[in-house]
Amino acid sequence: MRVMVILKADKDTEAGVLPNEKVLTEMGKFNEELVNAGMMLAGEGLHPSSKGARVVFARTKRSVVRGPFAKPEDLVAGFWIWKVASLDEAIEWAKRIPNPAGVDDEVELRPIFEAEDFGAEFTPELREQEARQRARTEQLSQRARS
Repeated sequence: MRVMVILKADKDTEAGVLPNEKVLTEMGKFNEELVNAGMMLAGEGLHPSSKGARVVFARTKRSVVRGPFAKPEDLVAGFWIWKVASLDEAIEWAKRIPNPAGVDDEVELRPIFEAEDFGAEFTPELREQEARQRARTEQLSQRARS
């Protein structure tokens, strides 16, 4: 299964404060452990919400709200996507996430939907379409890295 590990924002991340060398070093070591365990599929930090925007859908109308957004604790500062055997395995790994500043914090773990979760509604045609999209995305991603 895949799981998204959501790192919550706080007043510092929303102010654009970048991690110091100690934090970067500890997170780098942890990321190396995830890579060596074969479970890290992605992991990124996000700019503060002041650099972002939301598109609001109201029936057929669309409007744009530019950041910053209220309540930093309700916002996302970064994420990982891990491939794990179970949510319990992800929880055990999440307990090992470094907290070098020793502050109160939390991460959220959410399973990512897989094709089999959708049952018969996810028809063979839709499965083929998704497979083509994933293959094309991987091609473009490899090309961008070269």
